[in-house]
Amino acid sequence: MTARPTPGLVGAVVRSAYPILIGFALAYVMQTVVAVSIGDYYSKIFIDVGIAIVLGVSLGIVNGYAGQFSLGHAGFMAVGGYTAAAIVYYGSIKLFGTKAIYGGSLGPGELLLCAGCIAGGVMAALTGWLVGLPSLRLRGDYLAIVTLGFGEIIRVLIKQTDDVVLSQKQVEAADWWTLLDNLGGGFGFIGGPRYIDARNPFWVWLFVVIVCLVAYRLKYSNRGRQLLAVRENEIAAEAMGIRTTKAKVSAFMTSAFFAGIGGGLYAHELGNSLRPADLGFQKSIDIVIIVVLGGMGSISGAVIAAIAVTILPEVFRSFSEYRMIAYALALIIVMILRPQGLLGLKELWEVDWRAIGRGLVTAPGRFARWLPGLPGRLRSALREAIDRRQEDRS
Repeated sequence: MTARPTPGLVGAVVRSAYPILIGFALAYVMQTVVAVSIGDYYSKIFIDVGIAIVLGVSLGIVNGYAGQFSLGHAGFMAVGGYTAAAIVYYGSIKLFGTKAIYGGSLGPGELLLCAGCIAGGVMAALTGWLVGLPSLRLRGDYLAIVTLGFGEIIRVLIKQTDDVVLSQKQVEAADWWTLLDNLGGGFGFIGGPRYIDARNPFWVWLFVVIVCLVAYRLKYSNRGRQLLAVRENEIAAEAMGIRTTKAKVSAFMTSAFFAGIGGGLYAHELGNSLRPADLGFQKSIDIVIIVVLGGMGSISGAVIAAIAVTILPEVFRSFSEYRMIAYALALIIVMILRPQGLLGLKELWEVDWRAIGRGLVTAPGRFARWLPGLPGRLRSALREAIDRRQEDRS
């Protein structure tokens, strides 16, 4: 077996740059070809799908790879969203003299949007470090409660800011500290330029490619294997010399960084309102559903689940009265048939599709054999529940 030759400087640069170039190419195709051909309605849905992918894949890094159950992802999204909104809105007035969209495609205004999203990601990552360092020494339900509390603290803190988003004249006369205290409070940060709409999904799909690439490279790197070891058995991983707290905090910060970017994209999408009420507990649950449904630790599973979770409510929109019931039933059925999620820890290219085909062929026969024993199993389960309740009372 011969060792793989080490690439030179040019080769290393090319290998590092080509995924980013692919991201730019895909985002450009989405904007110039797909968004134009499918119409505004479907293009808006695909933008929502892209933001859901960014949030789902980023949460999969900490919930799937590291096995830490976080329920505060919407809090990081809020930190990133408000940071990006403040930078873009107030920065546009300070730099360009207008709060409207400035410049065309990839013009100065859109570069400010990109900078705002990255700054939002950095702020969310720093917040993740502050929260993760003490709380990631906890496990399981305790960590979930702590992260849930963090998300609520962020929401309440944002509501304490001034209810007024300053006008253009007020912004020109105010200093930056005053601006940071005027984030809209409970009414939300409304009035900023909406750079992302049905005709301009470029930045959303660029960040979709970047977050998927980072998650993929992390999963198959030494650091990713350390996270998987922590996930499977934290005590054994620590015995093997892995610094478990450091590994978990780094995963937490990476996840928070991309959640912040997702929040920045969400804040600048036409049709969305950046309000604390929309970035609370329910939003965190929606993102957790994507991760659990796709498979804890599967990038492609999270992508598929994000597509399904975003599109299914639109499919059921014609049955408005029963839409959420049908949506919930679909989730329940998937969880009964695939409790480990659609793909588990695997990716699409790692699945044994022939075994799945054989399983589908034999499924009717297995179901026919399982059905006659259902009444007996229900009676046994009921009897065990009654016995357990009597033991608890005694």
